[in-house]
Amino acid sequence: MINFFRLVAFLEGVSYLLLLFVAVPIKYINDDPQYVKLLGMPHGLLFVAYIVLAIWLKPDFKWTQKTFWIVLIASVIPFGTFYVEKNYLKSYSA
Repeated sequence: MINFFRLVAFLEGVSYLLLLFVAVPIKYINDDPQYVKLLGMPHGLLFVAYIVLAIWLKPDFKWTQKTFWIVLIASVIPFGTFYVEKNYLKSYSA
């Protein structure tokens, strides 16, 4: 399950960066919302999956409340899920 969470965290982070730094600028510079629509739904699903998996796996990881909140908040900060991967998930490799 840890590998699945790591994959979701990575994909959520990549989709967030693509949405913020590619799709949104294209939307406002070229007046073309196509890419936001294209990337929005997958990112939303990955975001929800990341949150649900974090809640579900919290007891397995024995995260403190502080660590748990860092993991959750990281999902709304650009590059945040990569930080979580490096500092909180890497040691749990299966």
